[in-house]
Amino acid sequence: MAGSYDIIIKGGTIVDGTRAPRYVSDVAIKDGKVAKIGGLKGANAGRVLDAAGLIVAPGFVDLHTHYDAQLFWDPYCSLSGWHGVTSVVIGNCGFGFAPCRVKDQERAMLALTRTEAIPYAAMKAGMKWDWVTFPEFMDTLSRIPKAVNVKTLVPLAPLYGWVMGWEEAKKRRPTEAELKEMCRLLNEAMDAGAAGWSAQVLGQLSVQRDYDGTPMCTDLMTEEELITFAKVLAERDEGFIELTLAVNDGIGTRLEDQKRDAYERIAKAAKRPVLYQAVSVRNSDLELHRQQIRWLEDCAERGIPIYGQGVLNRAGFEFTFEDWNLFDGSPAWIEATMGTPAERKAKMQDPEIRRRLREETDAGVRTGVGDVQGLVVAEVVNPKLECYRGMKIQDIATSEERHVIDVLLDIVVADDLETELFSPPENNITAEYTAEVVRSVHVNAGLSDGGAHVKFFTSGSYPTEVITWLVRDEKVVSLEEAHYKLSYLSAFLGGFYDRGTIRQGAPADIVVYDLANLEASPSEVVRDFPANEWRRIQKAIGYRWIMVNGQITLEDGEPTDARPGVLVRHGGG
Repeated sequence: MAGSYDIIIKGGTIVDGTRAPRYVSDVAIKDGKVAKIGGLKGANAGRVLDAAGLIVAPGFVDLHTHYDAQLFWDPYCSLSGWHGVTSVVIGNCGFGFAPCRVKDQERAMLALTRTEAIPYAAMKAGMKWDWVTFPEFMDTLSRIPKAVNVKTLVPLAPLYGWVMGWEEAKKRRPTEAELKEMCRLLNEAMDAGAAGWSAQVLGQLSVQRDYDGTPMCTDLMTEEELITFAKVLAERDEGFIELTLAVNDGIGTRLEDQKRDAYERIAKAAKRPVLYQAVSVRNSDLELHRQQIRWLEDCAERGIPIYGQGVLNRAGFEFTFEDWNLFDGSPAWIEATMGTPAERKAKMQDPEIRRRLREETDAGVRTGVGDVQGLVVAEVVNPKLECYRGMKIQDIATSEERHVIDVLLDIVVADDLETELFSPPENNITAEYTAEVVRSVHVNAGLSDGGAHVKFFTSGSYPTEVITWLVRDEKVVSLEEAHYKLSYLSAFLGGFYDRGTIRQGAPADIVVYDLANLEASPSEVVRDFPANEWRRIQKAIGYRWIMVNGQITLEDGEPTDARPGVLVRHGGG
């Protein structure tokens, strides 16, 4: 029967997110929801979108982002929103801004400057700060104009900062009373609609550190503390945990078996989904992702709810030592990269610091991300260094019979820290290996880290990468499988009970794209952050329409005036 709808998407190939086979049909949208699929002959609508030859799929769900600050000035949560993501989760890794007393606002922003490399000046100029408690923060998130849906975890670092004090929390473990108060705050936040909790627990050898080079306060948490917070979710029978956990031998080697045992104990205590960071293909150990997947399968067989977060983007890191901080797994590199530019240059020329850097490199001490030997000199400013452009540091060192540390630091110092270096990706060595990660039912598609490390990489483009690289070009993953992972499974694990599929009655979060011509644009540098701060971005080509709650937010890559995103409380909204 004819009816009147807001929008009809006509004649598209529907991939509904459930792994059901694709089919051609029409989709009618009314009042922000999918009103009908098929049977629309004679129906009319305010707008008809001709989707013939295009893919119609559910919007993507990005569970691992750090848009906690950026959301205040960027309603699209770009890069994610540009690449078909219609729902994001913030508050990951234990880092965020609530609860926070007025006197601690500065400290809370400083905490995100090194560990997640979010520019301080942009936060200072762009954040609203009209809350103190977590429920008040939720109300602020609800009011902010958004072009994506937002869900938030409760990051544990602000709880420690609120109850113990940011510095005191690094000096000792909480008392029983303090831990009880933090659990009360967690319950208060979840009563207001938060999705669970998150933490980064990497110990004294943390590769992501506080602004002063010390570990984050969550890095020092004990397993007993983690289990205490896990039991809050068990008592509520709701929420999930996003956890980055490491167990090490004191010299930088991660002990995988002990780490997995700890994850299992925490998941058993929570009786709720725990997201494990992270499953990816690594050049250094091509069996690691298979071992991780086998472990996740074994957990499922034993009824332990642990799921992997898959890293599915081939992007490397582009950086200069004006900003770089992801060698923080090395004590010597921490010292060399702290301070003003002039102080850093002086340290990089200090013979003692260089000696320590050479010793750590030769001993194989884990730096954090990548290694010095594999760095490529991408761009130089000093004309005398042009001969090194495009060369690997290791190749330069070999040809000049010098240590890689001396080669790297001599170039960087001579170029006034402006040398642009490229660190090739450690992961995703081949499509075939990466497809093994995608095809595992125990691993979701991700993870963007959107909003973090904005001067280093652009992994928010991962949905486009999965579809173009693994599905269209390499043909190692089906389109149905890709959309299941990008949308439905992520929504399921993140507790979005009404999103992630195209079905009648569901919110109309939909992407319509041209599979043959979909691509991620080249990376570029733009100054579009508050305080004229810059970042690296990567736009998308081929998304014809992106819709959130039934309204078009981007059309052919261009933003509309629509801001239909909602704060998702208690799983829906």
